[in-house]
Amino acid sequence: MTWPHAKYHTATGLHKSMAHWPYNTPQWVRLRKVKLQQQPLCEVCMKRGRIVRANTVDHIISIKSGGHPFPTLDELMSMCTPCHNSKSRNTDQPTGKGIAYKGCDASGLPIDPSHPFYGSKPITPSKDGQAKAYDRHVPRKITKLHNDTGG
Repeated sequence: MTWPHAKYHTATGLHKSMAHWPYNTPQWVRLRKVKLQQQPLCEVCMKRGRIVRANTVDHIISIKSGGHPFPTLDELMSMCTPCHNSKSRNTDQPTGKGIAYKGCDASGLPIDPSHPFYGSKPITPSKDGQAKAYDRHVPRKITKLHNDTGG
């Protein structure tokens, strides 16, 4: 197989969609390898209570959004392909919904730290987008749990 017809780049082993800077550099290949060695499981699936091997390394803050192309390991996230594709579709695409990770952890709280539940804006389930008084009410039990976890 020869590049560009091959699915994977033979020199780096990366998928051909990763053929653009910075993903085609030796520095990224090393950084990706170290991150997957440090955290071989999908971090999103782990929050959902599932054990899935990671095969993708994602910038927590995308380069397009001002993230560093070669960040420190704690600014990267090990992910499986479905979680990475979902995150990219929901946050990087113009038609995305803005919530990177769907689902809740074992306590019932959203796993996405940027979910509106954690923000200052009330959740507005009504079609008109206007917050009603009951939208602003967070049950006492959930508030206590959220505060106990450092939130």
